[in-house]
Order: sequence, then C-alpha cells, then structure tokens
Amino acid sequence: MTHNPPPAPPSAQLRARILQCVRDYAENLATAPAFVPGETPIPPSGKVLGAQELAYAVDAVLDGWLTAGRFNAAFEEKLARFLDAGFALSCNSGSSANLLAVSALCSPLLGERALQPDDEIITAAAGFPTTVNPILQNRLTPVFVDSAPPGYNPAPEAIEAAIGPRSRAIILAHTLGNPFAAEEIRAIADKHRLWLIEDCCDALGSTHRGKKTGTFGHIATLSFYPAHHITMGEGGALVTSDPALKRAAESLRDWGRDCHCAPGRDNTCGRRFRGQWNKLPAGYDHKYVYAHAGYNLKITDIQAAIGLAQLERLQDFIAARKKNFAILARALSGTERFLQLPQAAPDSDPAWFGFPLTLEAEAAARRPDLLDHLDRRKIGVRPLFAGNLTRQPYMQGRDYRVSGTLAGADRIMNSSFWIGLYPGLTEDMLAYSARCLREFFGLEA
Repeated sequence: MTHNPPPAPPSAQLRARILQCVRDYAENLATAPAFVPGETPIPPSGKVLGAQELAYAVDAVLDGWLTAGRFNAAFEEKLARFLDAGFALSCNSGSSANLLAVSALCSPLLGERALQPDDEIITAAAGFPTTVNPILQNRLTPVFVDSAPPGYNPAPEAIEAAIGPRSRAIILAHTLGNPFAAEEIRAIADKHRLWLIEDCCDALGSTHRGKKTGTFGHIATLSFYPAHHITMGEGGALVTSDPALKRAAESLRDWGRDCHCAPGRDNTCGRRFRGQWNKLPAGYDHKYVYAHAGYNLKITDIQAAIGLAQLERLQDFIAARKKNFAILARALSGTERFLQLPQAAPDSDPAWFGFPLTLEAEAAARRPDLLDHLDRRKIGVRPLFAGNLTRQPYMQGRDYRVSGTLAGADRIMNSSFWIGLYPGLTEDMLAYSARCLREFFGLEA
C-alpha cells in the first residue's frame, strides 16, 4: 500500500504561493538596463539582491515574529562556521559591532585583563571613524600609527613601536579588504599581553597566509551595510571564540542584562527566580538583572533573513570582487607614472572592497580636478574614509597619542581615492572607469 504524505495545511499552501510570487516578481526585475558610457552611473559600492533575499525577507515577515528569531539563529550559526569561530553575534551595524568589541574588553567579566579608563588602544590614523570612536566612548586613549600606499595598512614594526606602559589593546581594520600583517601583529599582541580586535567590515572573505581575516584577533567585527561584501540593509556582527568575550558582548548588545536567554525563551538556566544578585532582593527575576551599562543593538529577523540569503552567495561575491580587481589592474597598467596602484599585502589574497589609487607627484595634477573629471562621467569616487583622523573636526581637543609621524596618513588624506569593483559592476563599466582615468593623464585608452 502506498502512503502519501498528508497535504500541507491551507496556511502553509498560501505561504508557499506568496513566496513563489515574490520569486517571480524578483525574476522579472533581474534584467538590468544596458550600460551607456557617461550616462549610466557607476557607483563605488552597492548591493546585489536576488529572489532568495526577497523571499526570505517576506518569509520572516509572515512569521510575525519580527525581532531576532529563527533566521537570526541560522545566520549567526552560518557566519560563525564560515569564519571557523565559536560564536557570532549579530547587531545593528558594523559601527555597533566595534562599540561592542571595545566595550567587551572593559567588562568586569575579564578580571584583571579588563581595560580601565585612560588605558591605550593602538589604531591606524588613516581609517573610518567608528573603528576609533569606541575607544573614546569608553574613556580610553587612542594611539595613532601611520599607514601608507600601496597597502594602506600600518606595518607591524609601527604597531610594536607604539606600545607604551598603558597600552592594552590593538584595533585595526583591513583597509579596503587588504589584510594587515595579521599573523605578525597577533604575535606582537601576545608578546605584550594585548587584546587584538580585527575590524573586518571591508574584508569578509579576505585571507592572510591561507587563513581568513577575522580568525587572527580575539574579536572580529563585520558590517552588512549595502556597501559591504554582503548586506542586510543595516547590520553588523561580532565574532569571537572566547566565551567570556561572547558573554560580555551579548550582555552589552541586549540592554546589559545578565540573563542570556534567547528572545522569547525564559529560564533556560533553571534558576530565574532563585539567585542572589549583588544588592538585589533574593530571587529577583534574572531577566531583569543588569551586569553592564548596555544598549539595545539587536537586529530584526527580516534583516537576518536577507543576510542569510546573502551568506549563501558569499563565495560568488568574493570571486567577483577578485575578478573585478584583476580587470582594473590590467586596464590601468602603464599609468604607474601618475597613479600608485594598489598592492595586496604579502602572503594575502584580498576580497577587495574597493580599488584604491594615489596620485604620484609626477602626475602634476590636483586630486579635486581628477575626481571632478570622473564625477562628470558618472564614475563614483570616494576618499579613503576620514583620511588622517587626527585632522577631523571632531578630534580637536580630544586626548590621543601619536606614535612616530603621520606623513603617510597625510598623503592618503591629500592624494588617495578609490573607485568601485563590487559584484554589481560589469566589465564594460570597469573598462570605462579605467579609460576615463587614462584619458585624464593623456594616455591612450
């Protein structure tokens, strides 16, 4: 006798029809208009979405749960597995991930290794503000070191030279996806008993000496803003294999509470009403015991659903970025007299975020004139974020220390920029970007 499975309930059948309609809708939008040189914008970065992202997002909406739930659990598990890490914690931005990472280092859960006010964290002067801002927000002192083209990352010897009696940690970004010397810098951190935070917001999928970025530090951070390797609109994550750091970061993300039950679950420890918490009454509800001065930095399950679909495409995105970098590098060969082309760090294979360029003195050109030339041709350009951070208005009057000179950061601030290579760009777009750069310097296309 043949036993057929019972039919799906009407609600499940309706959900399946809705999701199929969403996929059909997405497929109808999949064809991009033809590229018209000089008219079609070529953004420096952007998102690449498909049917699965929209279907997962609608599926999450149909659950009616909204806050972090089944999709977030699957996303965190898959991300941790990709980075060979013990734990991944989603949050609402890469900037928040950096805030959680630095704040976790100040947690009393770390005992004598917890950072105290006025302790120092070594970082790069040429970078993005929210890599550095959590140092200030935790009443710590940034120590700035220099970077320079063509790698745009601080050298290990500059990091070690910056270590002083109050130095307790290092936080560095892999600039535009190009790995810093992570193995050497981790060895320096271990030698001097410093924490190492890897800001991988631009570097998901890059490798150094065969290991993924994000696996060298005590903590790694990621951003899922639309510009990055994968997106969920707004979002980020913190990754660690240290249970104490995970617990501290999770508490800080979730209002500072001591309880670590998942959303919608209670009393997983079995002693919710049986503990004694400092000066609180005996048996005070553990879900309302606060161990840290925390925040609410969680994401919704809708964001996690989009992120999960993007994670399933990550390897293709990484391959596309590497391919597009190679296309631009070939197309710009011969411009080295005018432009310093980027170089991958030794023993590294970057999943490039952008294609950085620096004007050489021989170019005898002003960067604003070159950027205006590209802008008028609809080619998106960006500076290398904040340039030399010590020269930004908000840093004036703040306490910080500089180790060595910041001549390289000043050069980056005055002469560097980057153009796009994200997976949404076609070979025709990349060729046009290179042709317009060559034309500016009077070179044949």
